[in-house]
Amino acid sequence: MIVVTGTKRAGTSAWMQVLAAAGFPVIGQGFPTGWREAIGAANPDGFFESELVGGIYWRTNPHPVTGRFLFPEQTVRHAVKVFVPGLVRSDLAFLDHVIATVRHPAEYVASMRRLRSIARPEGVDGELELDPAVEWWCDNFSLVRDLATRRYPVHVVSYDRLVRDPQETIAAVLRWLGDGDLARAVAAVEPGHRTQIVDERPADLGDVLDAVEQRTLVELWARIDRNEPLSGPFVEEMNALDRRLRPKLVELEARRKSRLVRRLLDVDDEPPPSG
Repeated sequence: MIVVTGTKRAGTSAWMQVLAAAGFPVIGQGFPTGWREAIGAANPDGFFESELVGGIYWRTNPHPVTGRFLFPEQTVRHAVKVFVPGLVRSDLAFLDHVIATVRHPAEYVASMRRLRSIARPEGVDGELELDPAVEWWCDNFSLVRDLATRRYPVHVVSYDRLVRDPQETIAAVLRWLGDGDLARAVAAVEPGHRTQIVDERPADLGDVLDAVEQRTLVELWARIDRNEPLSGPFVEEMNALDRRLRPKLVELEARRKSRLVRRLLDVDDEPPPSG
């Protein structure tokens, strides 16, 4: 398969639109049932998602409802969106080509805040959701670690590069894939649909990560945007950051689960005063 991966709001839908326009068969609908009305404003050209966004593995193949089985040799030229957590659990036999898109962390944070404000059901506590900057790091660090470990064919590109120079960016990908209508693919890119743009001002990544940690996130994106290999020292910096973040992630996850349990049991967040 041609697997399009990345975090949410990273340009995965844009790449699916590009590949569909280029002539590749696509797995997934632009707007699954009810999506256009619920969150269509977040992506007016469609999301192109399927049950495979969570990975191509035993839980999704064969299809849990229809029983349909996808054979690796029959889906080599099919494009499918799989978010990073799903990519990590996907069977290697399906990873013929992986297009990974990475968005500037500040744009991702702003876009996720907007999406959550649109899509969050009434009454759902936003504090039950993982901090967007932490989510960006977890997914993109997992992406780098997975492609370094399993070594499948991958083309990593920033979403910004796609919007900034669609002609050359898409041409490079289609040359790599060995097929595709370049003119139609380029015409599918709509820069006007980009809702979050980071300028030269300091990026707003929230307050969960400190300034040094935030700089590492931005530097990872910058190296990808410049198509620059990750140097040994920077990889060590990434590993060190991930080790430092693990206790924070454990604490955040424990807090989220505690709040969720309290909500399910209809218990006040704060214990009643003693006496």
